[in-house]
Amino acid sequence: MKLTTSDKTRLKATYGPWALVTGASSGIGLEIAERLAEAGLNLVLNARRKDLLDKIADNLRSQYKIEVAVIAADASLQTGNELIIKTSKQFDIGLLVASAGYGTSGEFYKADIDEETNMLHLNCESPLVLTHHFSKKFVGRGKGGIILLSSMVAFQGVPYSANYAATKAYIQILAEGIHSELKPYGVDVLAVAPGPVKSGFEGRAGMQMDMALKPADIGVPILRALGRKTTVLPGALTKLLVYSLRTVPKWAKIRIMKLVMGNMTQHQRA
Repeated sequence: MKLTTSDKTRLKATYGPWALVTGASSGIGLEIAERLAEAGLNLVLNARRKDLLDKIADNLRSQYKIEVAVIAADASLQTGNELIIKTSKQFDIGLLVASAGYGTSGEFYKADIDEETNMLHLNCESPLVLTHHFSKKFVGRGKGGIILLSSMVAFQGVPYSANYAATKAYIQILAEGIHSELKPYGVDVLAVAPGPVKSGFEGRAGMQMDMALKPADIGVPILRALGRKTTVLPGALTKLLVYSLRTVPKWAKIRIMKLVMGNMTQHQRA
């Protein structure tokens, strides 16, 4: 899926000249970075692996004739977020895409607490710190955009992925609140709540996802929703899954999600 000429013009005029994308080495983050490059925005890319970021940066420079800077830093660490903020100050950034994150699955009481805590830092604390910094910057500019990665699991408790779902609920509620606060200052905030996406997430989370979207299916819908919606459910599969549960009581949603996640993680408990 490609951006239209009007999409590109709007994105560059409203959110350029630079965008910062965390989690840019794979999955949704990489897809959004590629679409922003297609629109002509210069990019600051963050992930942990500098070698991989350098390859991606070279490809984007060559294909789209834009400027690309890389920040190799672990956003789950305070020092990583400090480095991202410090390094990015040299660029006129008008868009933050906080897409770094990962998930875990299985029975919560069996989980590695260090991994669960690290996920909390990456999925919640890093977006909080970066959003706070850039919201002040964007208010001062009189325009800007913030994209935060929520999930379709953010709207109810999810057995066998309880902590991950809780981190995404935090992001969803944060985005909804600051969307209203920042809109009068010309700053757009978008919560992105996709369903299952084949992005490498499932491998780290220990899930088996037989039916999932591709990152290429959702990048354009996300960017088209920025400035027009509070929350976007990108992709037909996401809409089907979320809308089919919309009239179901929360207790029933939790039971349904237990069955769904139970099937995805059954191999872990076999």
